[in-house]
Parts: sequence; C-alpha cells; structure tokens
Amino acid sequence: MTRNAIGLTPTQAGFPMEDRSFSLKLDYRGGYTFAVDFGVPGAPELILDEPVPAGDGAGPAASRLLAAAAAQCLASSLIFCLRKARVELLDLGVEVEVSMERNEKGRLRIPGMRVRLAPGVAPEDQERLQRCEDLFEDFCIVTQSIRKGIDVSVELMPPASTAG
Repeated sequence: MTRNAIGLTPTQAGFPMEDRSFSLKLDYRGGYTFAVDFGVPGAPELILDEPVPAGDGAGPAASRLLAAAAAQCLASSLIFCLRKARVELLDLGVEVEVSMERNEKGRLRIPGMRVRLAPGVAPEDQERLQRCEDLFEDFCIVTQSIRKGIDVSVELMPPASTAG
C-alpha cells in the first residue's frame, strides 16, 4: 500500500477514492452572476459575480475564489500535519494577497499570490511545528496544482433549444 511522507495512505489523508473526481454546476442568474452548486449535500450555493462596473458585485469574482481555495487548502494541509504530529493548534490566522497584472495582450492575469499563515501553538510544540513547516505545503492539492499548471479543456456546446 502506498503511503505519503507522513506515512498515510491516500484514504487516510482524507480523500476516499470516490471523492477523487467531482463536478460542479453553475446556474446563470443574469449579468455576470452565477450560483454554484458544489454537489455537497447540505452545503449552500455560492453566488459568484464580477465586480462593478462589469458586474453587480453580488458575490466574489472567480479570481477571489481561486485565492480563497489556495489559502484554505494550505491552511487545511497545515492543520492536518499538526494534528498528525499531535500539536494542539491554539489559533490560526490566514491571509492571502493577490497581484493582478496585464499580459502582453492586455488581459488581466494572476502572476502571483502570497499566503500568510500564522499558527498559534504552545512553546513546547515549536519543534514539531517546524517539522510540519517543512512538509505541509507539498500536500496542498490546490496550490501544487496551480504551481504545476492545470490542463483546462474547454468545450463550447451548441445552443440549447428554447422552443417549447
């Protein structure tokens, strides 16, 4: 059985085989607004929208969702490592800064993010915190996927029939 650097199998690491692929649905609400159904029972939908003046700012834009995903994934990876190391987490501050720049075609892109994690642990746990500092980042699915580049396949479907 394959184990990771902390000695866990993939299922022990929190992702059962049936959760290794998933799909989401976005419901168009007009303008630039979408409601996201994450397909997680009991989870509320999330409204995404572009900021004013393009959209109405009714929810976060996709770029903010990407930053939140990277920060949450890194924080969760750190928490997981600390729990495995039997370190009591007293507090955790998480902040992410995103820079947006225009590329050579004038299109906005995200060339970088800066995630700051501020774990609060007891002084006697500082050494075990250091061990996690050397490990946790590599286990963040989102951040490592962004860094490596994600192949995104796009398919434009024919219009749905509106005839009734």
